[in-house]
Amino acid sequence: MAKAEAGDLRPGWLSRLAEEHARVFFFSLGKLWQNPVGALLTALVIGITLALPAGLHVLIGNVDKLSYSWEGAAQSSLFLKDSVTEERGRDLAREIEARPGVARTGYISRQQALDEFRKLSGFGDALDLLGDNPLPAVITVTPLRKQTREQVAALTDELAHLPEVDRAKLDQKWLERLYAILDFLQRGVAVVAALLGIAVIITVGNTIRLDIQARREEIVVMKLIGAPDSFIRRPFLYTGFWYGLSGSVVALLFVLAGLAALTEPVRNLAGLYESDFSLAGPSFLAVLEMFGAGILLGWLGAFLTVSRQLGKIEPR
Repeated sequence: MAKAEAGDLRPGWLSRLAEEHARVFFFSLGKLWQNPVGALLTALVIGITLALPAGLHVLIGNVDKLSYSWEGAAQSSLFLKDSVTEERGRDLAREIEARPGVARTGYISRQQALDEFRKLSGFGDALDLLGDNPLPAVITVTPLRKQTREQVAALTDELAHLPEVDRAKLDQKWLERLYAILDFLQRGVAVVAALLGIAVIITVGNTIRLDIQARREEIVVMKLIGAPDSFIRRPFLYTGFWYGLSGSVVALLFVLAGLAALTEPVRNLAGLYESDFSLAGPSFLAVLEMFGAGILLGWLGAFLTVSRQLGKIEPR
């Protein structure tokens, strides 16, 4: 019988707790609505603070996506031995193109290499004095776009050991430098995000502190009638939640506006390089992460401030 009564009480307790949270949820929103200018200014400050790392993260993601498309443009150059005939060189290029992981190959004969070097260097007369052609035939190998850097490097190393190949060169150093720069920028954005996160906590905390001071007498009365700190703290925590949520919305609007302003110039720049690249907005997961971070920082700023301030307010 006692177990049955205990089981009946628990759902009622949960229901009352849910009703109390719902009441405070809308009560805290109403409090913000009573001071729309102050709430809007706080949301703008939080939004600008969150928008900077979020926008940088989106831009780095776009550069990373662009570098992925460039990855397929990396080429391996196979310099053939002088003893390899042109016929054998062309056959070898076709054999390599049939290998898995290879998109296409190109064959540059010794004469073609000499003519191209003569045209680009301007040393035509000096080359004529050499007599024999010093340049080797070259096979260019373009890997499939889905190939990773490690797979492309392994393919180049494998082709370098062919008996007809004198040496091989992977034209990917510039891409490795780009990845190193991207890694540095990502770490830099993480540091900036951490510092600005602290700024959000301080901003929300200062706003909540002023709100607590304005309601000091109300808090004293609640303590006199025996209200627990958790009850007094709850509206301020929800206020921090609303600040974090509204700041996240503002940050998202800033990020989208910034991307919209950059879309046309980036498209024009890409067109000059015969590319169809265009800026991509934040993914759904990135938006969720930004909102989650904003709400968490707002709640944390409120929690730290309320916990410290309530200890200073005691009935006399």
